[in-house]
This record gives sequence, C-alpha cells and structure tokens, in this order.
Amino acid sequence: MPHLNRRTLIAAGLILPTLARPAWAQGDHPVVATTSGPVRGQIEGDVRVFKGLRYGADTGPRRFQPPVAPTRWTAPAEAFAYGPASPQTGSEPNQSEDCLFLNIWSPGLDDARRPVMVYIHGGAYSSGSGSDPLYDGTRLARRNDVVVVTLNHRLGPLGYAYLARLAGAPFQDSGNAGQLDLILALRWVRDNIAGFGGDPGRVMVFGQSGGGAKIATMMATPVAAGLFHRVATMSGQQVTASGPWNATRRATTWLEALGLTPDRAAEAATLPVEALLQATRATDPVLGFGGLYFGPVLDSRSLPRHPFYPDAPAQSAQIPMIIGNTHDETKAFLGGDPANFELTWDDLPGKMTDREFRIDVAPEPVIAAYRRMYPAYSPSDVFFAATTAARSWRGAVIEAEARAASGHPAFVYQLDWTSPIDGGRRGAMHTDDIPLALDNVIATGSRAQGSEAQPMADRLSRAFVALARDGDPNHPGLPTWTPYDLTLRQTMIMDEPARMEDDPRGAERRLFAAVPYVQPGT
Repeated sequence: MPHLNRRTLIAAGLILPTLARPAWAQGDHPVVATTSGPVRGQIEGDVRVFKGLRYGADTGPRRFQPPVAPTRWTAPAEAFAYGPASPQTGSEPNQSEDCLFLNIWSPGLDDARRPVMVYIHGGAYSSGSGSDPLYDGTRLARRNDVVVVTLNHRLGPLGYAYLARLAGAPFQDSGNAGQLDLILALRWVRDNIAGFGGDPGRVMVFGQSGGGAKIATMMATPVAAGLFHRVATMSGQQVTASGPWNATRRATTWLEALGLTPDRAAEAATLPVEALLQATRATDPVLGFGGLYFGPVLDSRSLPRHPFYPDAPAQSAQIPMIIGNTHDETKAFLGGDPANFELTWDDLPGKMTDREFRIDVAPEPVIAAYRRMYPAYSPSDVFFAATTAARSWRGAVIEAEARAASGHPAFVYQLDWTSPIDGGRRGAMHTDDIPLALDNVIATGSRAQGSEAQPMADRLSRAFVALARDGDPNHPGLPTWTPYDLTLRQTMIMDEPARMEDDPRGAERRLFAAVPYVQPGT
C-alpha cells in the first residue's frame, strides 16, 4: 500500500485541508499560514526556526481570566525572537503580561508528519520561560527529524491565584488560568503544527520539575483530553492539587500583603504587576514557611479531581508515559550550603525537619533505618538520600504505582549518571536530566559535562524521541526497557552503562510508604 500522507489524503477527498499549511515562500524567511495569520520565520542551518509565535491575546486586560485566541492578522508576523516571559520574581529577562508565545524548530515545512515534542518549562509554577538556552530545540529537531515546541504561560499569582471564592465572576477560573494557557497552546499546536511539518496526531508533552507537574495536572483536566498523545515527566509530579480552602487562605494572605481585604479582591486586577509579585513574599499560611505557593487548584471546574489521587486519571490512562527522577534530587536545593556536606551524626536530627522532609515524621527512626540500609553512608549522605526519598522521589513512585494499578504502566527511569562538576559531589541532582533529554549538553547552563555527557544525552534523548514517534522508548542504545509493574517495579537506571533494575531503593520506598503523603504545597 502506498504511504498515505496528508497531501494524498486531501487529494482523495478523505480529509479537508486546514488553514495551517505552508505558503512555501522562498529564501531564508519561510512564511507559514496559521489560524491567526501568516508568520515568517528563519532558516538556521538546516532547521526552520519560528520564535515568538503568538498563540493567545495579551493577558493584561483579562488578568486572572481564561486566555483567549489572538485577533487575526493579515500581513506576515515576524517570528525571529523569543516572546516575553510571564512576570515573575528573579532575573528572567523580557517579562510582560503579554506572554502567550511559543517557539518552533522543524527540519522541514513539508507534509512529512513528524512527531511533535512540546517541552513545558520548570520553575515550579512561579518562574522560568521557554526561552532558556537549555530548551533550544535545534539539535533535537535536526538529529531526530522531529518538530520541537517550547512555550510561555502565566505564572505565580497571575496564573494560579484562586479568587473564585472571594471575587466571584469573572474570576471563577483564576486558580488554573496558567493551566488553561497551556491548553490553549496545545490547541494551537493541534490546529497549526501540520504547516510546520508536524503530526497533530502524535504530540508528546514533556517537562522537568514544574513542567512535569503541569503535565500531570493536564492528564486529569477534561478540557485537555485529546490534545497530546505521549507524556514524559522528569522529576516533576503532581499527585494532589491545592484544595479550594487552602488556595483561598493563600489568596487572602496575598491580598493582605497587597493592602486589600477579601471583599476587595477584584481590585487586584487593577494593581501594578510589580506589587502583585512583591506580595508573594508573604509567609505561606499553609506550609508555615517560605513565600506563597501558587499552583493548580481543585476548583471543580477545569480541574474536577486530583491529578494522581486516589488513582491514575482514566482520561489519560491509554497515553504512553515516561516517569523519571534523579538519584540525588535535593542536592540541587540543599547542596549549595557547604555545611550540608560536613554534617555529624549529632547535627543530623536537627537538620531533618518537616521543612526539609515535607512530611510529618520523626528524624531519629529515619536516621536509624538509613544506617541499617547503608552502613557506609556518612551523615551528609543520609541527609541528602532521606530528603530526596521523602520529598522528591515519592511522588514519582506514587504515580508509577497508580499507572501500574490502572493496567497501563509507565516506563520509569532513575538518573544515576553523575556530572564531574564540583568533583562529582553534587551527584545526579534535580535538573541534571534537562540537557540530556533535550540533547543540549554544551548549552549555557548545562551541568552535563565530561566525556560521558554526550553518550548519556544520546541514550535519554533518543528514548524520548522513540516515545514521541512510536509510543515506546526502547531504542538500540538501551537494554530492553520494560514497563513498571507492582511485582518487579522495573526501572531503567540511566548511567554508564544503562541497566534495568527491579525496585531500586526498595527499602527506602517501604520506609516512607508508612507515612501519609500529601503533595508539598497542597
């Protein structure tokens, strides 16, 4: 049977053409028609690059409300530079409430129907953008014949301040506005990506940390159903969302920091954005420490259930999924303090608080258990291992168990490969798999260095590409990767060399399984 590509199906009258088809402009600035209007990109080497493509209207005039599609335009819009990031604290450049933009890297603007890999950035729900050099899609697109997409969306209080119980309409969806931005972006991809050489029926979403958590939340969001077909989360889980009462408590604390009483909540839509961000520094009333947490809310509207509680969401059960973590997650958060590498046994109990564990458990029996499990561990080794297992790793285990129990197991990996930076003492920490999965080990900000970095990037990135292409991450550079079940708990150890292990760190898993888990912040 001949290959049935989109062009032959249109010629046969089996499907109708969409607006998202290339205009086939010549030269170094190809033009593609989209549902909002034509866009002009650039050719960099052999990759077609479109940066700063608008997928939504300016959110400023509709602050705390669902996003809307942009007003159509007729003249080609230049897509040569990244669009603004969502307003946030920190050093992210180029911030604006007009932030609904995405970026595309494609090997060709033809009808090849390539897999589409949409990367959702991390930074919890409060920072970051799709413009980080680590997320550049050039190598992934060029080396694997895929289309890569990154994007920006609303963050912090602009994306997740829950005002529904305080201000009512039109702010009923304010607690999940940032998630609704992501969904609008995926609708744009569905409707337009064919014009950029992509297959709207093979869209993979993948992301690290907050990006993975956003994806897990979308897996339980009804309006996101059908918009993506494969999933990979990297050190980013969302077992539970914030309940409406806790989210309201946080919103009330935030309003107080703004000088507003709850009955004046709607006035937050008129205040300077700088004031909104400054007020997030108020102490979180639920956690009792740190700035205010903003994240998805169980609002019984766009999010009617918790993402992975009490089970894996049925709407996404059939979607092939990778769940990953790194062996030493918390060294990214706690490893910046040199004292944490010099702990004594006397120091250790005072360091292992609920603030570091994020669960309610006494440190002494945990320390005793670790000394039995790993007699050679130093106090600092125990500190990093226990905080990783209790705080960062458990969400990944819970999601893997839920998927296995549903009859649709995920492919699970653990990154053990250690970068030589800092003499290797930072281990395989949170964020280390980003440049590996995106094949960007030489990019600015990459910790993946050394002679083994590129071979590790080849292993992990090709697994992600294989999942995007066929729904199965197996490829010749890995041993056979079998899905995670509740009997063997099969896990791919991403190391040099890669290997499969059954129930790695099983004793740690059993230790913390006895303590109830609630997603930190929720």
